[in-house]
Amino acid sequence: MAPRLILASSSRYRRELLARLGIDFDSAFPDVDESPLPGEPPAALVLRLAELKARKVGDGSPSAVVVGSDQVAVHEGKVLGKPGTVANAERQLAQLSGQRVDFLTGVAVLNSATGQLQTHTDRTTTTFRRLSEAEIRRYVELDQPLDCAGAIKSESRGVMLFERVETEDPTAAIGLPLIRLAALLRNEGINPLDD
Repeated sequence: MAPRLILASSSRYRRELLARLGIDFDSAFPDVDESPLPGEPPAALVLRLAELKARKVGDGSPSAVVVGSDQVAVHEGKVLGKPGTVANAERQLAQLSGQRVDFLTGVAVLNSATGQLQTHTDRTTTTFRRLSEAEIRRYVELDQPLDCAGAIKSESRGVMLFERVETEDPTAAIGLPLIRLAALLRNEGINPLDD
């Protein structure tokens, strides 16, 4: 029998992605401080937070496999936060017009019974096309990407902002790299393709 699976996230995007695998799972909100440490590189930040989320939820679930994940958008070495407001979203997108943005997605799979931890970081590189002010306004109005890193909702109309996307896993830009996650889960005995 496969162990209980818990997604350590309140993100509806991650819940929707994990549901694609056809695995029963629960969700739990990991109450963690997501502030970067002084001088912490973006790749280290997403892995640390993914692990922290998995461990926080795993502490209260002694016989589960817990999935933690975190994502940041990075432009010119700087992490782009979630805009929170329409004005911030429009400002972020205007700065990104014609630019390259990397989405780093960290995932951690913790077996709380054995203490085994597996981690992975996925990089999705996007190149934005030149965007007009009218396009930016309309995009923000339609997609409301106020809770998305860099004001980009890749699973929706956000793809129309790009000129090019380079990735090993198309789901990583949405917030959970399912190709690698499925491999990590198989290592823990969770495989929906098994009888």
